[in-house]
Amino acid sequence: MKKIGVILSGCGVRDGSEIHEAVLTLLAIDRNGAKAVCLAPDMELSEVNHLSMQETGAKRNVLVESARIARGDISDLKTANAADLDAIVLPGGYGAAKNLCNFAFEGAQGSVQPEVLRLVREMAAAKKPICAICIAPTVIALALGKDLSPQLTIGNDAGTAQAIGATGSKHVDCAVNDCVIDRERLIVSTPAYMLAGRISEAAEGIEKAIKATLDLI
Repeated sequence: MKKIGVILSGCGVRDGSEIHEAVLTLLAIDRNGAKAVCLAPDMELSEVNHLSMQETGAKRNVLVESARIARGDISDLKTANAADLDAIVLPGGYGAAKNLCNFAFEGAQGSVQPEVLRLVREMAAAKKPICAICIAPTVIALALGKDLSPQLTIGNDAGTAQAIGATGSKHVDCAVNDCVIDRERLIVSTPAYMLAGRISEAAEGIEKAIKATLDLI
């Protein structure tokens, strides 16, 4: 059975993984006959009250929060390596842009969390597929843009697309129910809630992206 690493960034759209996207990813992996291996970095995040959408001033742990989505079946990202995985997927949510990297604050000049950077580069070097959802393609752009110039999508937001281009990556506009497949570099991306108005719209694009990722293995 193919093993797909799912890199989570917390639990909640404003400070971690977007929960709908994460669950739809896990469902799509299972429906396509593969096994999800949930991973997250052991680091702190700034907590956001998801009723008021304001920061509380408190801190939470990314790995501990991500375990909520994984039902406890999750490992510290530092224990993962490309040799044990057939592909990786990064669901979106603001945590992807501020916990897995700092694109949310630094844009194209940002950097990627060290363990995330290590695994993404290991997968790319091993010619194993990488899938990024919603805002998570910014992680891939920062990690691989200068070296590989991957084709990526976050939908059609001009400002974010321009920042992705500034990393050396190439942005491709994409509909919510579709995905962009960079077959040369084995990278798949889909807009999900960067464009989706309904969970069913996000689901359609994520299902296509996961299937495309598995097909690249």
